[in-house]
Amino acid sequence: MTRIDAPEKNRALVASLLALAIFSLYVLLARQAELRLAVPLLVGVTAAVTILLACVFCLGKRGSVSWSPLVILIVALLLRLMFLFAPPQLSDDIYRYLWDGSTTLSGNNPYAAAPASITPLPKLAAIHVRINHPRYVTIYPPAAQVVFAGGAALGNTITGLKALLVLLDMGLCALLIVLLKRLEMPVWRAVLYAWNPLPVVEIAGSGHVDGAGLTMLMGALCLLVAGGGTVVKRWPFLLSGALLASAGLVKLLPFVLAPLLFLLVPKGRRSWFVAGFAASLAVLIVPFLPHVTNMFTSLDVYARTWEFAGFAFTSLRSLTGSGTAARLILSIAFLFTVAAILRRFARNSNSSASPTMQACQTLNACYATAMALLLLTPTLQPWYALCLAAFLPFSAGPAGLILCWAVFLTYQVQIPYFILGQWHENPLVTAAVFVAPVTAWGLARLFGQWWGAGGKKQPYTA
Repeated sequence: MTRIDAPEKNRALVASLLALAIFSLYVLLARQAELRLAVPLLVGVTAAVTILLACVFCLGKRGSVSWSPLVILIVALLLRLMFLFAPPQLSDDIYRYLWDGSTTLSGNNPYAAAPASITPLPKLAAIHVRINHPRYVTIYPPAAQVVFAGGAALGNTITGLKALLVLLDMGLCALLIVLLKRLEMPVWRAVLYAWNPLPVVEIAGSGHVDGAGLTMLMGALCLLVAGGGTVVKRWPFLLSGALLASAGLVKLLPFVLAPLLFLLVPKGRRSWFVAGFAASLAVLIVPFLPHVTNMFTSLDVYARTWEFAGFAFTSLRSLTGSGTAARLILSIAFLFTVAAILRRFARNSNSSASPTMQACQTLNACYATAMALLLLTPTLQPWYALCLAAFLPFSAGPAGLILCWAVFLTYQVQIPYFILGQWHENPLVTAAVFVAPVTAWGLARLFGQWWGAGGKKQPYTA
């Protein structure tokens, strides 16, 4: 009979209690009939879960907690199932998704006309009246349209589409575990995304498509890490390029990260990576021609006029007196930040570094790029932070964890909007979303030894 020593029992007990506490908090949140009237509870519960995840990080780095991949995935699935069958309450984007997917399945081009100019079939009438901004052609790229069509094929219901998005999100959780193992990092880190409130609420609850693109992006990274040591093989780089292009055609951020992944590819295989990237672009875009160009008209309106919870934007607009000038300054600042991250990455990455070290540097640079985007964008919807949450298992820092929680504060607009139909953005909340992670970063610099004990210093961790 195998004897379990006391320290091992203590670690198992701590891990079990943490998992149970996190699970119980989600149960409390899932029991709410209307989240728009329970925003204070939403903010409080997600804050408590985030604090517990911070405890997981600190204890995990000291070897005090651990979970098997199976336990991580089972808990992640249970958390998502709590919200899967509830109607989307905090966002109505999924109605546009389902409309686009049904349009594609019917043999029509979703980019050909705006929903407002179309008389819907009776079975789609209930979806049609809930589409936001129906005067505009869809803003979502071709790979997202494929996902929407796949979800619409599952019964043409909100639950069917959400089920597909949750399945893809679970795939992302599994890929995070695979990548952590390949990078020789502890598997428990995957809970920083898998049990994080952001994907649970925004994907399982509201049904946002962002997780699908992140799954493809993480798949591309897994292939690069797997193929980096076997230069003889070509298919990992071909498929990685294809997945990266597909990820960018779900949400556009992966295109910004493309140079980082390109530099991770061995020089002798970069042509295969580019070929896969170009082939995927063609396969996904050509079926939607010529009307796909209408998407850029909607994107232009979004880029010029949309704003929400962007503290840097509102501050610059107050200083300059011009929203256009503020957007231009922020765009330039973001491009310079990306260039600086890329330059630092290229300088640190060299042929003598191991493939594992190069992959870690790539993930750190992706994390920094996502952080810069969220702090500088004029429009910061809560689900936008999913692009940062996906890199938390590799580059977690207090600023990243805090920002992935702070975005929930912006849902305060839902209370007056749901009750009175009035949309009032609180400038103090907008400031808090920006100040909270910046403050967390500053405190981490002061108390870095406490936060980072037990692990190697990571150049981009914040």
